[in-house]
Formats: sequence, structure tokens, C-alpha cells
Amino acid sequence: MNDCLFFGLNQYPILIKNETDTITKPIQFKFENENENENENEKQIKQISTGEFATIFLFKNGKAIEYLNENDSNQNPEKIQIENIQKVTVGWQNEAILTIEGNVFAKGEDINTKNPNKFINISSLIEDTNDRIIEDIVSSADSIYLLTSNQNAYGIGLNVFGQLGFDSETLKKTEKPILMMKNVSKIFSGNTSNHVFLLNSNQELFGCGFNQYGQLGLGESRKKETLIQKLTKIQNIPKGKIIDIQCGFNHSIMLIENENENENPKRKLYSCGYSGFNGLGKDENTYEFTEIESSLFENDYIILDFSIGYYHTLILTSNSKFIVFGHNEFGQLGTGNTKDQSIPIQIELPKLRFNENISNYHLSCGFSNSFLYYSSSFSNLEEDLIKLFERKEFCDISFKTENGEIIKAHKLILKYRLNQNQNQIEKLQEIISKKSIKESNQIFEMIYSNNSIINPKLYFEIKEIINSNEKIEETMKRIYLNENENEKDFIIERKEKQYKFPKLILIMRSELYRGMFLSVTEDKSNKVTDYSELSNKSFQIFEYWIYSNQIKDEIQITQEIINEIQIGIDYFQLNQTNPNLFDLLINKFNN
Repeated sequence: MNDCLFFGLNQYPILIKNETDTITKPIQFKFENENENENENEKQIKQISTGEFATIFLFKNGKAIEYLNENDSNQNPEKIQIENIQKVTVGWQNEAILTIEGNVFAKGEDINTKNPNKFINISSLIEDTNDRIIEDIVSSADSIYLLTSNQNAYGIGLNVFGQLGFDSETLKKTEKPILMMKNVSKIFSGNTSNHVFLLNSNQELFGCGFNQYGQLGLGESRKKETLIQKLTKIQNIPKGKIIDIQCGFNHSIMLIENENENENPKRKLYSCGYSGFNGLGKDENTYEFTEIESSLFENDYIILDFSIGYYHTLILTSNSKFIVFGHNEFGQLGTGNTKDQSIPIQIELPKLRFNENISNYHLSCGFSNSFLYYSSSFSNLEEDLIKLFERKEFCDISFKTENGEIIKAHKLILKYRLNQNQNQIEKLQEIISKKSIKESNQIFEMIYSNNSIINPKLYFEIKEIINSNEKIEETMKRIYLNENENEKDFIIERKEKQYKFPKLILIMRSELYRGMFLSVTEDKSNKVTDYSELSNKSFQIFEYWIYSNQIKDEIQITQEIINEIQIGIDYFQLNQTNPNLFDLLINKFNN
């Protein structure tokens, strides 16, 4: 079951059969052959990337399907024959896929001239063999950009506008990734653009590519330079932290967050480039990034997500505002008509299927269409924690809200998520005592997940008492390394050794123990499980994965260990998420 809305041009490819070419109001998107008996996990959307000629849906199980422009009204989506997918991107006529292992597969006329419809591993073509593990991918109209684990940026595809940072007369295109810049933290571009931005670790921004309308934000003095064929530092950037930049055909929009620790977090949008088709949210061209001003942006809110297409923009805020502006010839703004909007306007947020935090909804704009879809941003461990928090059977510490309602949480988790200070739980109780039950639930979700976007205003109130820099995996490892045996309240005994776990952790990761501890009829005492089929080394792998969803680097994987772990996975009924333990073992063994 998916929660996904579509609006805009219903062609190239046809995404919803038996509907008009132009859909001006958001309608429910359904996959072909979707039915109530289908495995729900198979259709939990993780990401959507869409262009003019293709749309890819990535699911949480690491699999993906694509809709292609085949001029066939009876077309069906095709399964992409690549496993363990982490991210997908679609450009004008290119597609790229990033796997969990750090490989990138891509296709397109400018990527693989001999067979443009076949995915090839482009990361393996990087000359420096130590730079072939990829962390992020971004598609532009005719190029694909790769960010490596060494924080180096590479480009592949067309360079006729200098969008790879090289002279276009010397290098018109490349079918091998070429190094553009080192020390890069983020890459920004767009599926209809021929320009790109690179952000380094010092928050310095560089850009190159097509600049006929000032879309690189270089200022008035350089507005006549149509092509910027060398990476050039962007001056006069608004103060604050760059959260995102998205590029349209002839314009760019930047999201900046203020860095004043004494104020609630604020985010503002800035645009530059061509104002035609109303893509800037203002009435005139601007050659450097200037604020998009609107009364809709003056309340106490934060921009959670935004997406831009050829010339249209969608914005989602933390107070559930759905704000749009720009080109609307095909209904891609979802306003119910085809009239362009020169300034930001608010439209009624469609009724969504899940009663979830708005932060779990995301936007994706193609050339002339749009998606609004549900996708939880939590990691595997965070999702496990949130699910366990929602099941109150095992919560062991109580807090009272402003109306005297009781809300329960997990003491062990709070101990390791709050700053290491005995007074922090008391401070948390004081905050909760002034909040509604809804706000209190959001506070605990933010503490468990460290996700400030759930409710930025509330997060600002609790940030002094939580360990905001620590990832949930690090919290779990600290519990794992904790020397306080009193908190490890369940023993798994084997012939050679006893292993102690907190019951809470076993409930999160194993259906066997979830059923044992949460059953109303089962004895919940510190019973001992005798399980001796795993060797010491295999059990160490199992133990570490239970907490961290990772495999220890120093463990040498053998075929015997893989066989043992496969038995253990079935025995303990492990909650296998993506990447699952068996896949991690196989990948490490093969490498």
C-alpha cells in the first residue's frame, strides 16, 4: 500500500492509465496490478525521481521500477534488475542508480553510446581505484555527478555548456567519470538543468555550466557570460547554512538555514536566473541569489522539503502548508487549473492516507509533473525504536503532560539519548508537563530519532538536554559497550559462554524475543536460552549486528560463518531490514 499523489502532465511516460493528459488536481497514484493482498513492504516508497521521459520508484526493500516513454498507452512499469538500491536519479535522458555497496549504474545516450538503454557500472570506470566507492549521485539534464567516499566530485556525460568544469571545445562529452573538484561535501543540480553547484567542507560554493540568464548567481558583472566552463566561486551568498540548491532549466533556488543558536531555526528560499514562466517567485530576472518574499513565509514554521522542475516549484512546511508557484500549463502546481502563479500561493493540502508527521512527506518535480509521497526518513534502527515506543507494553518510565495525561517511554534509551547528566530526565519532565499529548509524543520521537524536522520549534526547546550530535547507531553501540550489567537483563547461554542483552534491544531486533517478552501468557522472567549451533565468531557477528546493523571490520568472513549465520537468522527470527545481515555478509565475503 502506497501513499502517493500525482498531478501534471500524464505523458512521456503515461503514469496513470485511463486519465487525461493533463491532471490539475492531486490524485492517488496506484502501481499497475496493485491489490490489497500484495506484500505491503514491496510497495513502501523510499524515493521518486522523475524526468520528462522516465520515472523511477525506489522502494524500501532496495528494489526499483521504472516507467519509460514508449509511446504505448498500455505500457507497464519494468523492474530494474539491480539489487540493494540506495538512491535513484533521472535527468533529461539519463538515469543513475546508487547501490548500498557504493556502486553506480547509469544509462543514457551520453553515457553509453553503443547501448544507451543498458545500465553500466560507471563508478568502476573511475581511474583512481581508491575512489570508486560512491556516497551520492545527482543527475542534470545531460550529465551525471558522483560524490565519492573520499569527498571527490566526478562528472560524466555532456560538457557542451562546460557543466563538467572543463572547456567545452576541448571536451564536448565523456563516457568515463572525470574528476571535477576535491574536498566536496555536496553536489547540487537538476533534471532539466545544464549547470551545477559544488559545496566544499568550508561551506564555499562553486558553480559552472550554462549561465545565459544568470542562473549561477555570479552577479550583474558576469551576467553576459553565457558559459562558465571552469568551476567558479559564488560570491555574496546569503548568510547561513546551505541546506539545498535545486536547479531548473534557466534558474536556481537555494534553501538557507539561519545559524543563530538563540533563535528558533528559520529557513529561507533564495532564487536567481530567468523570471520567465514565473519560476523565480518574483517578477524580474535576478543575477545573484535574492530572497523569495511572501507573507506565507512569515509565520513560525520551517521549510521541510522543496522541489523544482522545468519552471515550477513545490514547498512543504512544518505547519503543513503546501505552497506552490511557477509554470502551470499542465496542472503541475496542483491548483485545479492551468494558470501560472508568479508569486507563492498556498493550496489545500490533499487528504493524505497516513496520519503521520508531515516531515515524512516528500516532493518530486519532473519536467511538467509532480509527486507528493510518504517516505519515512528514519534509519532502520530509528524505525525500530519508534515502533517500539508506539507499543507501550515495555515502556518503564512515566511522564505527565499539561492535562495530567500519562505518557511512557524507555528509560534505557533516554539514558543514552540525553546528555550524560542526572538532571536531564527531570528537565525533560518539566518540559513535558507544559505540553499536550501530541507534542509530547513528538518530543520523544525526536529524542529517539534525533530528527529535528519532526517539529523544529519543539526540538529547539529540548536541544540543550539531548545529545544532538550522536547518531542512533552510536547510541546503540554505547548501550552495547555499557559496563553496567544491571541493564542487561536477559541471558542467552551457550556451551562456551553467556551473553547478556537488554530485553529492549532483543524486542527491537528479533521476532522470537518480541513474542516472548510481550506475550501476555509467556513467562517474562530472566529465562536462559540454550543455543549452541553458532560458533563464538558467528555469535559475535550476530551480537554486534543486533545493536548497530553493521558487521565488525576486523571479522574475517568465511563460507562456514555464512552458513551458520543463515541458520541463526532463521532461529532468532531477525527483523531483516535493508541492508540485511545476510547481504552484508555476502558482500563482505565477495570483497
